[in-house]
Amino acid sequence: MTKLVVENFGQIVKAEVEFGDLTVLVGPQATGKSIFLQLFKLMIDAAYIKAELKKSGIDWNHNIRQLFDIYLGEGMQNAWNDKRTSITFDKTNCNLASFIKNARGKVERLFYIPAQRVLMFANGWPLEFYRYNSGDPFTVRNYSEQLRLIMERSFNSGAIFPQDNRLRREFRDLLSQSVFGGMNLKVDKSRPQKRLVLSNQGKKTYDLPFMVWSAGQREFMPLLLGFYWLMPPSRTAIRNDLKWVVIEELEMGLHPDAITSVLAMVMDLISRGYKVCLSTHSTNVLDLVWGIKTIQKHSNHADDFLKLFGLTKTSSLRQMANEVLKKEFLVYYFERQTGLTKNISNLDLWSEDAAEAGWGGLTEFSHNVGNVVADVVTNANS
Repeated sequence: MTKLVVENFGQIVKAEVEFGDLTVLVGPQATGKSIFLQLFKLMIDAAYIKAELKKSGIDWNHNIRQLFDIYLGEGMQNAWNDKRTSITFDKTNCNLASFIKNARGKVERLFYIPAQRVLMFANGWPLEFYRYNSGDPFTVRNYSEQLRLIMERSFNSGAIFPQDNRLRREFRDLLSQSVFGGMNLKVDKSRPQKRLVLSNQGKKTYDLPFMVWSAGQREFMPLLLGFYWLMPPSRTAIRNDLKWVVIEELEMGLHPDAITSVLAMVMDLISRGYKVCLSTHSTNVLDLVWGIKTIQKHSNHADDFLKLFGLTKTSSLRQMANEVLKKEFLVYYFERQTGLTKNISNLDLWSEDAAEAGWGGLTEFSHNVGNVVADVVTNANS
């Protein structure tokens, strides 16, 4: 099992996470979840990141503080403390400068989908790496460039969604209903600059450019392209070199039905053999983890799993479900007051630990509303 411990870095006092097949990070904003995940990618992909920076003419001069301004974003050099910051990766305390300097190879092993994904598109087409400012986070610049290459190589023209050879039919049906409202996603080449449009295929055909889509559609489209890349249209289940997938805040802009559709595809990634890490502020994600862990404990039955998503009980989906039910699901809470992490994977609603009972603060407001409403009704009837 892979384990990362980060101490005294920015707002993180000590974050200690062992990664399962699905690892979920929860906690308030600005508690270090994103920084922690970006550091995880740095440890997994140091050689790849070093090569990409060099290819783009960026030199960090083996200065760790300068590297963090380049990698995490402008101003982040101050998160590093030469005397107090430490990073332990798989039980080895790392001298980070030496670790990165000595990293070899150029293969990417962790596919990172950042929270800022909607900002990658100018008029409906992803931006090149060099179009960003030098102080923009590497994960944003890198994913934008990856999407641009995916678009140029695989979707230079024509329909993007739905496609018969992309995603399971059941997932396409879910997305068509919950995200696209029956419209098709395609590349429009009628202008000098290519762009993505949503196309209505009814009696009166019309195209909608990127800026008039709903917020959820704009947020989801970069996710869709990432899933396309991770799920190749062949008998190969995964991209050979990739082992890890990080998705930050997959719920952004999405209706709960659409979140369910995206989580169904995350389960497919896990069944294929990827290890997935999510950061989230959505109770839907923890609802799912709680449901799966309960099914694992009491029935371990594929049909119960498929009911969570309202999916048809086909043989291929049962096979996917059986694979997922073999996996390990872990949840960690990043606490603001202490700067520490806590394993709350049991998600015990009756736990004496408030962080676990409140699912890292995600259910506290609902509980409070329920208590206030109950008191109001009781007082009114007394």
